[in-house]
Amino acid sequence: MAEDKYNLKNPAVKRILQEVKEMHSNPSDDFISLPLEENVFEWQFAIRGPQDSEFEGGIYHGRIQLPAEYPFKPPSFMLLTPNGRFETQTKICLSISSHHPEHWQPSWSVRTALVALIAFLPTSPNGALGSLDYPKEERRSLAIKSREAGPKFGSSERQRLIDEIHEYMLSRVPAVPQENTTKASEVPNDNKEHESQGSARNASSEIIEEFLPNPAVDDGIVEEPNETSSNANAVQTSQPVSVANSIEQQQLLHKPEARHSKPAADRFLTYAAVGLTVSIVVLLLKKFMKANGYGTVFMDES
Repeated sequence: MAEDKYNLKNPAVKRILQEVKEMHSNPSDDFISLPLEENVFEWQFAIRGPQDSEFEGGIYHGRIQLPAEYPFKPPSFMLLTPNGRFETQTKICLSISSHHPEHWQPSWSVRTALVALIAFLPTSPNGALGSLDYPKEERRSLAIKSREAGPKFGSSERQRLIDEIHEYMLSRVPAVPQENTTKASEVPNDNKEHESQGSARNASSEIIEEFLPNPAVDDGIVEEPNETSSNANAVQTSQPVSVANSIEQQQLLHKPEARHSKPAADRFLTYAAVGLTVSIVVLLLKKFMKANGYGTVFMDES
């Protein structure tokens, strides 16, 4: 890339060119990303599917758009290869994306974003904006199909760069594991139904709650959940509590009142005990009087 045609006094351009050099000097087998020759703020990338997942062996292309204020504002990025986890040609909503600039850190980079994206592929979508939840078998079929060729997108320059990146990744990414190829590589015919469902979720998810931590990714990078899903979970969580409270209140209302009067049997036992006590006292008194000489007088007078 000829640097002399770019304004090196621009902090964003300077930072981007530094990242390009770093990508060349420290390549990775997990991803590759390069800017367009005509526009250094637009990058094409490809990532490999993470190992021990239904994405293993897949090659997934995408596009990154860096803002003019980069690195002080976050980039936006999308996937172009069908994958079953994220919608294609739709901006992905993570804490490193343009959806939530308040979470972005200038120390993060294009490399950081790609590492985070790979880590999020096998995770549960949890209703996040732009996410999909295809079955594993379908995702394996898409992983196999992704190796055939790069996606068709944009101008001839973009397509040339996509094809070059695809050839590079094919030389680095091992084939899909044998156990993952038991299913036919063809994708089921209901993909359009999945895409329409994903579009419906996208349309109903314009408002995003504050991000939730995900233990699968470090450095505070998280996938932004859908507010509708969060509210539904809250309703599901609160419903059993209200039912339990209602049952408890009904039990309190129908609880029999304590009886303050004793049954007849209890009264009889009480009277018997009192009578027995009086008898014992009288006998002891007579014995005491007899022992002291009062008994004779008492008997004579009687």
